[in-house]
This record gives sequence, structure tokens and C-alpha cells, in this order.
Amino acid sequence: MNFQESETVELKSIVVDDIKKEIIAFANCEGGILYIGVQYDGMVLGVDDPDETALQISNMVRDAIKPDLTMFLHYETIDVDEKKIVAVSVQQGTERPYYIAKKGLRPEGVYVRQGYSSVPATNTVIRYMIKETDGDHFEERRSLEQNLTFEAAEKEFSERDILFGTAQMKTLGIMTQDGVYTNLGLLLSDQCVHTIKAAVFEGTTQNEFKDRKEFSGSLFRQMEDVYEYIDFRNQMHSTFQKLRRIDQRDYPETAVREALLNLLVHREYSFRASTFISIYTDRIEFTSIGGLVNGVTLKDVLMGISVCRNVKLANVFYRLELIEAYGTGMRKIQESYAGTGKEPKIEVSDNAFKIVLPNLNLCTQQKDMNMENTTESLRENVVINLAKELGTFTRKDLEKRLDISQTSCGRLIKQMIESGEIVQVGKGRSTRYQLVRQNKM
Repeated sequence: MNFQESETVELKSIVVDDIKKEIIAFANCEGGILYIGVQYDGMVLGVDDPDETALQISNMVRDAIKPDLTMFLHYETIDVDEKKIVAVSVQQGTERPYYIAKKGLRPEGVYVRQGYSSVPATNTVIRYMIKETDGDHFEERRSLEQNLTFEAAEKEFSERDILFGTAQMKTLGIMTQDGVYTNLGLLLSDQCVHTIKAAVFEGTTQNEFKDRKEFSGSLFRQMEDVYEYIDFRNQMHSTFQKLRRIDQRDYPETAVREALLNLLVHREYSFRASTFISIYTDRIEFTSIGGLVNGVTLKDVLMGISVCRNVKLANVFYRLELIEAYGTGMRKIQESYAGTGKEPKIEVSDNAFKIVLPNLNLCTQQKDMNMENTTESLRENVVINLAKELGTFTRKDLEKRLDISQTSCGRLIKQMIESGEIVQVGKGRSTRYQLVRQNKM
């Protein structure tokens, strides 16, 4: 009997640790046979104890390879030239990709057959095998990252007195029954790779940034941090109807909350692109990746019909009482604007979904800005007149004349120096200020 290595045959003289790679590669591809007791050049050496050799390999497969591959292996002792060798037949597994447990679902743990060798699989090949085995539902597929922690998730569950152990994780779909984390687990873990980018713009266009930030980590952490980011900028303005004072925030808190939850729960996580929140003076835009689910129209959404893209993720948020079971989010957003004279808008494309919340206090803000600009202009005139009157003046002279705080006075002086209207003369206790034209004379 002649032995020669090929795409489906591997020869080993003794049992070594690398045998795991060969078995994994065969199981991930078209299967193959591993002969123990045969040198790489085909020379038969034999093994002293075939049963012990088979047991050694069996234990190695059971303890070091995931998912369970034992049912796809068959052991046979063969007599060749009065020597005994062990033939290990490996079938293609049904739960690919198989991998070395300690190294996880990454190239250094997953192997495939390439020619006569077993080589690390690329991330693309690993994703393809996962999709082929687990199907098209992103959240149900096995996560490429298995070293996950759940500090934010544990906190969220604990605050609602809900258990969050291994049994609950399996029930919710965060991990499989074999203890392998799914993509849902990745989304809720502290290692979540998907992010939200938020930006504040000057005016109603994206020409000038005022602030920008990217939020990462568990979806629970992103939810809390992004809401705080928006809430800090969701200002309160007061108006009066006769003697009655009416306080109103720029954006209804209910609308902000529901728009943010929609962004988190309904986005298409198969894409790695970030979702966006853009804050302008007249509106906030929540833009998520992934259009409407097939078969659902914008009219359906506005009527309250809900077909969830991420069913298991939505179920987790429902269990935590963050969302309601029946697509009430859009209706709540619309109702929060009832009687204001303004309406939220929804824009949909093939690959994106946008919710636009109008600023309820836009007119009030513009009036405040005009008043602020007028006040600022009057103060500058006072500074100019003070400089003309005294020639040079100190900060305390200006504080007394305007009856303003040290901080406000310092800010006003800084603005006028930067605009080139006044100049500083001297330092420390001798610091004084004068008009620029006086300095040039």
C-alpha cells in the first residue's frame, strides 16, 4: 500500500499537537484521512499501541476543538508490512467553521486545506462558512470575537432585577447552546465593534463643526452616552402667555428617546459603517444604516406596522422595558409634536433610514441670539467710550462700569483683543488696555 500526501491525505509518524490543525482543516473543507505511523515520504513506521493512539487523538479532538467534532471522526487500525497504523477518517462537519478552542474564531484558530497543507483561514472565508452554516440572520450567527465581557449589560439587567447568567444568555440568543457567543452577544458586549458618530454643526448646514464625538462599546453604553450627549444640548427655553410661564425644550424628550432606540434596534449590523446623529440649529437627524425591511413601506411604518430586522435584539430591549412589543416608537414621536405646529419627518432610501426632529424653540432661540448680539454690541461701545475717557483702563474699571462678573469681563476683553479693537499694555498687576488706534499713534 502506497502512501502519499494530497489535499485529502495527511501523513504523521507520531501523534503531535499539530494534528489538531489537520483535523480542523479536513472538517472545514471536503474531509480527508489522517494516517498515524506513516512518515511524510510514505515510509511506514507503525505505532506501538493503536488503541492508545486513537484514544489520544479522540481526547485531543474533544477537549481542544469547537464545535464538537467527535461524531465526524472514524478510527481504524490497518496492518501494513506487518506494522500497525491508525487511519483517522474526517468528514466535512455540519457546524463549520471548526476551530482551536483556545484561539477562537480567528485565522490563528481556524484552518482550511490548501494543496497539501493546512493553513489559517482568512476572515472572509471564516465569515462565509459562518453564514453558510448559521444562515442570513446576522444576530444569530457565531461571533468572530469570542473574548467578550458584559459589564454594561450586567449593569442594565441588574438595575431591573433581571438575572443575567449563562442560562439567560442562551435563552436570549446571546450565546448558542454550545456556549459560543453570537453576533447578538457581540452587540451587547463591551467589545461591540459598531459605533455611533454624533456631530453638532453651526447653523443649518455641515459647513462648520462645533463639536463631534464617536461612541463605542456595548449598545447599552452607547444608548446612555449618546442620550446624555443630546440631552446636554437639548436646551430649555421659556415663553409667557400673559402671566403664565411656559418652559419647553428644543426637542421633546420622548421623541429623542424613541429616535435613538430606533437607531440602535433597527439598524443593519451586517455593515460595519457607523450610524450618524447630526445636530443643527433647526433640527436633529438620526440616520441609521439599512433601509426598510423587504415588503414594508414607509406608509406601513407611519401606521404603526412593525417588522423587526433584529428580532432577538428587540426582544432583549423589550425584556428590559426599553421598548414596547408593538411598533409604537414612530407613533410616540409623532404624538410628542402634536399641537406644536411642527412635524417630524422620515426619509428612506435603499440603504438608510433617517428620522428628522425639528427644533420647537427655533424662533425663540433666534430672538435670544439677536438680544445677545445687541447686548454684546452695547457692551463693546461701553469699552470704547471708557478707553476714550480714561486713555487706558483696567479690568476692574470695566467690571465697575458694566456691573458684570470678572469672568464675563475677561471674556469681553478677550473678544475685543482678538477682533483688533483694543490692545493689552503691560503685564501682571500693571496690565491695562487701550484702543488699538491709540497704540499706533
